[in-house]
Order: sequence, then C-alpha cells, then structure tokens
Amino acid sequence: MTVFAAGAVCWRVVDGKIKVLLIHRTRHKDVSLPKGKLDPGEVLPQTAVREIAEETGLKVALGVPLGVTNYVMPNHREKVVHYWAAEVTEEAVLNSTFVPNNEVAALEWMPVARALASISYKRDAEILKRFQALVDDGLMSTFAIIALRHAKAIPAFDFDGRDSARPLTHRGELEAQSIVAGLSAFGPAVIRSSTALRCQQTVAPTAEALGITVKKTDSIAQDAFENGTSDIRSQVGKRVRRRVTSILCSHGPVLPEIMREVALATGSTKLASISRAGDLPVAGYTVIHLSRDRPGAGIIAIETHVPR
Repeated sequence: MTVFAAGAVCWRVVDGKIKVLLIHRTRHKDVSLPKGKLDPGEVLPQTAVREIAEETGLKVALGVPLGVTNYVMPNHREKVVHYWAAEVTEEAVLNSTFVPNNEVAALEWMPVARALASISYKRDAEILKRFQALVDDGLMSTFAIIALRHAKAIPAFDFDGRDSARPLTHRGELEAQSIVAGLSAFGPAVIRSSTALRCQQTVAPTAEALGITVKKTDSIAQDAFENGTSDIRSQVGKRVRRRVTSILCSHGPVLPEIMREVALATGSTKLASISRAGDLPVAGYTVIHLSRDRPGAGIIAIETHVPR
C-alpha cells in the first residue's frame, strides 16, 4: 500500500539573502527537507504544516506547490511526498519550540546552493531546484486567492423559500468542518462569502478556527450573477491589490468567472483552462498562487482540493 507524506522547503530572508532549512535526522543520520506521513483523516496541506511544526517547532503557512517525489522504502512500500514552499517569518523563528530530539538532531539554515550540496537525496535536491527557479524569477514570495464552493445544501426542489436561504444539509455541515484544516494550512487572513446562507455556513467553521470575521457580499452571489448585478471583477481586484491570502466562497456557476477574473487581473494567459479550474464539487476549493512582489506576473500555480 502506498504511503503518502507532505513537507515543504521552508525559507526566510537573512541579511538580504534567501536561506532554506534542512534538518539533520537523528535515526537516519541524513540531511533532508522537513516532511512526514499523512495521518488518518488528514489532507496533505494539513500534514505538511503539522509535520513542519513537529519537526522544527516552526508555524508556517504554505505557498506555491513544488511538486511530488516518490520512491520505494526498505519495506518495499512506495512513498509519495508532496512539497510546498513555506516562508518562515521572524516571529515564527522567535517562537520556535525546537530542541534536539530522537527524530531531529539539528536544524540548519543555508543558501540554496549549499543546501543542494548538503542534502542527502537526489529527489529532495530536485524539489530544491524548483524552489531555486522561483527565486531566480523573483516569485518565491506569494499570496493566494482561494476559490471555494459551498458545501452540500438542501436541494431547491426540497426547499420552500428563497434560494439564497437554503441551508446546508447534515452532510454539508460535516464537509464545512472537514475543510477547515486544509484551508487553514494556506494561512488565509480574509474571508469573503456570498450572501447566500449556504456559503456563510460553509466558511463559518474556518472563520471561527482562525478568528476571522466573515464579510458577506452580493458581488459573488449566484442570484446577482444570474440577474446581471454581480461585481466579481471589483471583488477580485481588491483581493489582488491587498496581496494577502483570501478565501472567496461562492457558487458553482460563479466560480469559473472568479477564476477568469483572477487571470485577467494578473495578466495570465490560457483563460479557458484557468476558468475550468473553477469547476468544483461541493466543498471543493482551488488555490490560486500569485506573486506578492509582482502580482502582474500572472498565476504562478493552481492546485485543487476536493473532499474525500
């Protein structure tokens, strides 16, 4: 059976220079990137953040996905590891609780070139090279716009009232709880919801977990979209200008247009394929990664997560 794991290239700026974090593992006596196995019930972004905290004492939010490695372990099982970039703030460094232990003997910050020479495994080096490519292009510092479809709601034909007043089903309430950890892994600071009750209920558990006040807006509501009064472009433009990770919770017909407007606002090409990334199942979300320093450079990466 395949073992899934997740980790990150943790990075920070020290004296104007980019440095990445390698861990010296106690038992394996090797040098690697922080990572760890998926626990039951977890999603991969959640695993990456948890494992980094456990191995390094650092609290991080995930940035751009850097790809996947796979290899066969000594027990002949395949291991698949997903990696992201993760910027480490000075506050996180100061608050780190790391002490050497029977898993990790030491942490070491070093330039990427030195890290490439020091790391024990070629597969990890390939991930570092992908991060170096972002550094070379000046695109390592990022924020994200997360386009989220509401969870399962009572069907219109079973509800006697306004469409915008349809609540979540029991399944939908469970879905809203299940996506909290995955959404939180990307460090959202802003949550905007359609005024429809089903959208508000979907983001409520995440907002509570993060201590964020949800702001409701008709600009991304399905009713407004269908009657021609929505203002998706304005809402997306605000999110791009703000340059902090934001969640936009909306509806199936609206999400492809949100994706398209993000592409237009950032000068991205391939509008049709980007719009298709908005075709999400209920409680699914697409994370659109943008450059904090050069948002006009276009979409850097897109990743989609759906409920299991």
